[in-house]
Amino acid sequence: MIRNVLISGAGVAGLALAYWLDKAGMSVTVVELAPEFRRGGQAIDVRGVALDVIRSMGLYDQVYALRTRLKGMSTLDANGVELERTEERTHSAGRLDSDDIEIFRDDLCELLIGALSERVEIHYGQSISALREEGDEVRVTFASGEEQSFDLVAGADGVYSRTRKLWFDHEAEVIRSLGVVLAIFTTPNFIGLKDWQLIHREEGLGYVIYPNLDQTELRISVGFAPGDAPMARGDVQAQKEMIAARCAGLGGHFPEFIKALQNGSQLYYNELAQIRAPTWSRGRVVLAGDAAHCASPFSGQGTSLALVGALVLARALVHNSDQLPDAMAEYEQRMRPFVLMNQDMVDMTRRTHIPDEVLTRSKNGIDIRDLLAEVA
Repeated sequence: MIRNVLISGAGVAGLALAYWLDKAGMSVTVVELAPEFRRGGQAIDVRGVALDVIRSMGLYDQVYALRTRLKGMSTLDANGVELERTEERTHSAGRLDSDDIEIFRDDLCELLIGALSERVEIHYGQSISALREEGDEVRVTFASGEEQSFDLVAGADGVYSRTRKLWFDHEAEVIRSLGVVLAIFTTPNFIGLKDWQLIHREEGLGYVIYPNLDQTELRISVGFAPGDAPMARGDVQAQKEMIAARCAGLGGHFPEFIKALQNGSQLYYNELAQIRAPTWSRGRVVLAGDAAHCASPFSGQGTSLALVGALVLARALVHNSDQLPDAMAEYEQRMRPFVLMNQDMVDMTRRTHIPDEVLTRSKNGIDIRDLLAEVA
């Protein structure tokens, strides 16, 4: 019987899983490496069947109210001169007449935290340093030195999951690098951009810029090929210098954006990758969200996979409360075809916009009506 669960990672997958496990009567603890709730980050999409998941959580109206509200986009040349514009779609959200909702990552996470009951504990500035199974429990050693036992540990700690690296033997095989570094940072909106997106793409470099909801800040995403340069993991200043070097040929307002970045802007910086793990569980440790099956931002489906996967995993644990292997088998059997469909779409998205019919099929590529009925 699964009674108490530790979740590593307070992102979309971890928070959604905490919600469903708590609703099912389990005791849930969440640990998050970041010292506090993280502001900033890119806009993300809730699409297809994931919209039904947030409806079942009672969050649809709140998510819709916090949508980005972008009205179109302009494609710019390297000097910031507009080449074309459209009011039909944006680069980040796709078609603007669809039912999909684009929302900033921090806004969605804040809504998920608000939906949790007071029973769920979230500990920031804490992470797992060691795991060992002891009978029907997992003994967890935290970075603080504290030890505690849980019936199940769920690693929802992202693409470069510490949980996956600690517990599974296939780490070197599961990471499929896409050869692109993604950097996301925030600056004041000193260009007066309002409800509009700016994009630029050239060989080995591209950016997307859009304002936050109150138009006071800009969220800037830069993608570039790292070449032979090291990733500079954990070295924020080296990362900023790498971004500046890769963007040195950009004109218009971009030098001002780089100056704002150097002066202390929040920064997310990582190499994009897919996670194609042969299994998502071993014993009493299971992976969720990007840690299990990242499709990469190129898919536009990572958030939806996280939301749907959290429900599927939670209900599998409820259905097989005394048979953990059966629960893990149900989780993978239901989710893996949906995941693979969206992962396989990525090579297409890197070349062009996703054809509407392909995206429609991919975002609705799993039937969870039975699970939604169970939690209604």
